[in-house]
Formats: sequence, structure tokens, C-alpha cells
Amino acid sequence: MIKLSSVLLVDDDPTTNHLNERLLKNLGVADQYLTATNGAEALATLDQLTASADPASPILVLLDVKMPVLDGMGFLEAYKRLPPAQRQAVVIVMHTASMESHDLDRMEELPIAGLVSKPLTKEKVDTILKLHYQRQFPAS
Repeated sequence: MIKLSSVLLVDDDPTTNHLNERLLKNLGVADQYLTATNGAEALATLDQLTASADPASPILVLLDVKMPVLDGMGFLEAYKRLPPAQRQAVVIVMHTASMESHDLDRMEELPIAGLVSKPLTKEKVDTILKLHYQRQFPAS
């Protein structure tokens, strides 16, 4: 499987970030794994990542909804204002334990590729890779 250039894990729970990073590393999903504990940190990290990114070198962002400082919805509002060139190599998937109905109602207008529930599993990662990158794990 061809690896993604980077995965950015955005969750205010360090344990969730650690477990997801460990899973993704074990699966060999990307060349680089980064974490952020709020949307503001994620925007700063994404700004650095997208400076040299292109669609052939994609970035996956797994974004939690509820976080301090800047939550997932605030991150997405700021992300929409980034230049298109910065957004072209990025796929954002909401990764959350629960979504409130007013958040679900906004899903279609948000710049996200999809939604995946916690906890992250190999099967969920495989689905993300198939749907958004036309990649999948080799058959075992």
C-alpha cells in the first residue's frame, strides 16, 4: 500500500491521540504522524504541512468535535478560509464519540469527507483509505 504523507490527529484527549497514532503506525498508514490537542494547534500544524503538500502526497486529518480553545467546528470554519491550494491535499474526517443533532445538520455544508465513530479500528481505517485515497491494506 502506498502511504499517505501525513496524518494529523486532533483530539483533546492525549490517550486517544496516542492509541490512534499507535494503531496507524502499526498499520503503516503514513510517513509522518502528528497530534494536536485543539483546533488552534491543528491549524498551525496544518499550515506547516500544507506548505509543501500536493494531492499526490495527501494528508489525513482525524478531527474531534468537542475540544477546548478551538473546537472541531471552529477549526472547520477557519479551514474553509484557507486558500484552495492549501486545502487540495487535505482530507478531513470527523472522529468523534457523539455528534449533537445541530452538528449533524451542518455536516453537508462542512468541508469534511466523512464521519467515523470512536474508537478507531483497522476496519474503519481501511474504509477511510478505500473511500478517500483508493488505497487499502493487502489481504491477510
